[in-house]
Amino acid sequence: MIVKEVLFGGPGTGNKYSDVGLLVLRAFAGLAMAFAHGLGNVQDPSKAIGAARSLEFPFPEGFGWAAILSEFIGGILLALGLFTRPAAFLIACTMIVAAFMIHATDPFRMKEMALLYLTISLLFIGTGGGTWSVDRLIKR
Repeated sequence: MIVKEVLFGGPGTGNKYSDVGLLVLRAFAGLAMAFAHGLGNVQDPSKAIGAARSLEFPFPEGFGWAAILSEFIGGILLALGLFTRPAAFLIACTMIVAAFMIHATDPFRMKEMALLYLTISLLFIGTGGGTWSVDRLIKR
């Protein structure tokens, strides 16, 4: 039962206006993550792999592709509300690395976008996809 709850989300907010707000935020943030960030990295993975290499991660190709796929596929899953919590968790992990490792010495304005996506991801880790999500259809 707990696995189903983790994979397919929670009950939503119980308020139709709040649930529409979750849908709008989830769809926008997921599509923006997938197509404004992930797609470019899928087409040219060298930047993400280079970042993993510069951070001296073991197996930088694997970590680079993990970041790329969490942005692209995770963003699409978040937008759909499918496996919302795991997708949001993967995005959050990637954004933690982006904000606190890649942009560690940069000014706040350079970290802001990663922190914003991190915050949105944390929200969806907590709430799940909500009433208007594929997770909710599967859970029923």
